[in-house]
Amino acid sequence: MISSVGIVGHGSFGAFVELLTKRFAPELMVKIYSSRVNPDGKRFFSLSEAASCDVLILAVPIRAFEETLQKVLPLVSENTILVDVATVKLHTTEVLRRIAQKTHYVASHPMFGPESYSKRGGEVGGFKIVIADHTLSEREYASLKNLLAGWGFSVIEMDAHKHDKHLAETLFLTHFIGQTIARGEFDRTAIDTVSFGFLMDAVESVRHDTELFKDVYHFNPYCEDVLERFERCEKEVHTLLERI
Repeated sequence: MISSVGIVGHGSFGAFVELLTKRFAPELMVKIYSSRVNPDGKRFFSLSEAASCDVLILAVPIRAFEETLQKVLPLVSENTILVDVATVKLHTTEVLRRIAQKTHYVASHPMFGPESYSKRGGEVGGFKIVIADHTLSEREYASLKNLLAGWGFSVIEMDAHKHDKHLAETLFLTHFIGQTIARGEFDRTAIDTVSFGFLMDAVESVRHDTELFKDVYHFNPYCEDVLERFERCEKEVHTLLERI
């Protein structure tokens, strides 16, 4: 029986996880650990107190995932379920299999964030959650999928390699284009086309995620190939423009 959820990390996504937990499971006790906030025993707690919860969600930057996992493993109970919500999955599943193989865990990637949640007015129907690996029993895993589906989320089962390849060609590419447009100081105008509006929507949803953008590139081996393809095709487009 799950009665408490711990959240390690309280950046933009950690705060978003808190919001979702309180919305969909208000009956659960939520304990948050943040290195930037002193414990108050009401909302924020020590790392050991957060790790004592039935479910522990690691909402930390990708670069801090392994170090954080090393810190919490001695603090969790044998029944605690660890939840990885990192944007890349090859790195985190490798770490989980290497140092947490005896722990109950779920390696997932919610394919949405606070920006998309806000733009849809809190409507989550159809939002995707990828599950790349887990060590739950069949019964526990089926219960998890049913719970998420009941809340309106779409659960997609996909191995870490396929996930990261797709991610490099979608999310990372969007971030790359968004960061480029933002640095070029392109902005909305009074005569925007509909398609330009969609493009700027994408730019605005990623322009502030610089650290995530860099982490995804560093920890997802497929991103380099995407950049090479993009640069090659950009040259082809320049050549096309030179033709009369």
